[in-house]
Amino acid sequence: MTEPFIVRRETQIAAPRATVFAYLTDPEKILSWMGSDATTEPHPGGLYLLKGIGPRGGVARGAFREVVPVHRLAYTFGWEGGQEVPPGSSLIEIDLIERDGGTLLRMTHSGLPTEEQAAAHATGWAHYLGRLTAAAAGGDPGPDNGVSNNA
Repeated sequence: MTEPFIVRRETQIAAPRATVFAYLTDPEKILSWMGSDATTEPHPGGLYLLKGIGPRGGVARGAFREVVPVHRLAYTFGWEGGQEVPPGSSLIEIDLIERDGGTLLRMTHSGLPTEEQAAAHATGWAHYLGRLTAAAAGGDPGPDNGVSNNA
């Protein structure tokens, strides 16, 4: 087996950590920037469930491993019915760091099985972290049309 692939992203958000944390854990706030339905139980072992947007409308499922309010989240992640990245097969870790009057969000998505999956998830993260950055700062990211993966 080859080494799993990893996606890393950072974004500076003009909002306090508590606000950004809420946009990552509160289903109503999550839906302002991602997905069409969300269920979260932000405690270790709690459910992470998100129904996507777009023609595929995939359902992402995982479980929270770490929840340190306003500082850190870690949860497993995968796609229901997904053969390459099934539920719980990858790990998303998000650290929130006070910086420059706002929050630096540092995300690592590890355990992706192929370069193609890493590239597809990198595209998704670029799209959704941009939307999160706008929403958490009080802006309107506009309607979410999902991510087009033509790669």
